[in-house]
Amino acid sequence: MDEKLVYNVNVVAQDVLLTPEEIKRRLPLSERAEETVLRGRNSVERILDRKDHRLMVVTGPCSVHDPKAALDYARRLKALSDEVADTLYVVMRVYFEKPRTTVGWKGLINDPHMNDSFDIETGLQQARRVLIDINELGLPAGTEALDPVSPQYLGDLVTWSAIGARTTESQTHREMASGLSTPVGFKNGTDGGLTVAINALQSVMKPHSFLGINQAGQVAIIRTRGNPYGHIVLRGGANGPNYDSVTIALVEKELAKNKLPANIVVDCSHANSNKDPSLQPLVMHDVAHQVLEGNNSIVGVMLESNIHAGNQPIPADLSQLRYGVSVTDGCIDWATTEKLLRDTRAKIKDALVKRMPPLAQVVRSRA
Repeated sequence: MDEKLVYNVNVVAQDVLLTPEEIKRRLPLSERAEETVLRGRNSVERILDRKDHRLMVVTGPCSVHDPKAALDYARRLKALSDEVADTLYVVMRVYFEKPRTTVGWKGLINDPHMNDSFDIETGLQQARRVLIDINELGLPAGTEALDPVSPQYLGDLVTWSAIGARTTESQTHREMASGLSTPVGFKNGTDGGLTVAINALQSVMKPHSFLGINQAGQVAIIRTRGNPYGHIVLRGGANGPNYDSVTIALVEKELAKNKLPANIVVDCSHANSNKDPSLQPLVMHDVAHQVLEGNNSIVGVMLESNIHAGNQPIPADLSQLRYGVSVTDGCIDWATTEKLLRDTRAKIKDALVKRMPPLAQVVRSRA
C-alpha cells in the first residue's frame, strides 16, 4: 500500500525549524529586556485593575518590515513615552504577522525577505532581535498573537497581546490566549458585532487543554490556568465606527450583563477611522473627550503610526522601498503622533487622576 496516497497529499515539503530553546539560546533574553517586560505587564495589569490611573496607548507601525526603521521609531517613542508617562502608558505596536483575507505579504516572520521565499526560521530570529532591542530601550512591546506556535519563540518579550478581528472567533486562538503570559485584547468581529469578543472573553478566563509545542519543539498537550486579563478592543466594523459614547455605553452594559470587567480599548484605526489614517487623531480626541465627561471604562487606545505617513506597495526592486513608510495599512506620521500624544496628555491629565471608581468588576483569581 502506498501511504503517500492518503496523507500529506498537498504538502510539498516539511522543513524542520530550530526549536524555541535553540533560538532563545542564540538570542537570549537580557536582564534589561526582562525588567522591561515584567514592569510592562505589571503596569498594564494595574491599569486593568484600576490601580494605575493612566491610559494605555499602543502605537507603532501597522507591521514591521524594516528592523532598522522599527528601532528608529522605538527610540523616538521611548523619549516621547518618558515625557507623557505621568498620564499615558505607552506600549509600542510591534506586529510581525499579518492575517490575510485572501493573499498578500504575511509579515516579517513569514516572509522576512519580502520575496515569497518564506524563510520563517530567519523571520523568527529577526523578530526576536527586534523585540530584544526595543525592550532593552526600556520600551514595552505589544503584538498580535496570530500563529499558535509563535508565542513559544517570542512570548517572553511581549508585554501586551491582541487577538485580531478575524481570529477572535477561533477556538484555537481563545485556547492559546488562555495560556499567554500577557494581558490580551480581543477585537470585535469584522462585522462590528460584539458577540464573538464577549464569548472570547468568557472563554479565555477558563482553563484549556490543547495541542501545541514545548520549548524543545516537541508536540505537547498544553494545559492552561486561564487568563484573567482579557479585555475587549473596539475597532469598528462593516457598519461603521463603534467608538462613540452611545456605543461605549452599550458595550459597558453588555460586559456587565456577562459579568465581565468593564475594560475597553479603542482602536483608532481600521473601521473606526474608515480606513483613513488621517482620521485617527479625531477618534483619539473623541476618546479624550469621553474621559473628560466622566467615562470610566476606556482603559486604552491603539494607533497605527510610523515615521512617515501613508503606505506603499512592495516593489519588485526592494531598494525602492521608502524608509519608514508602511507596506500594509496606512499610518499617521511621527510629527502627528508626537502632537497627538502631547495634546491628549494635556487634555486628560487631571481627569484621569480624578476618575471615579470603576464600574462593577469581576473578582479575579489566579488560583
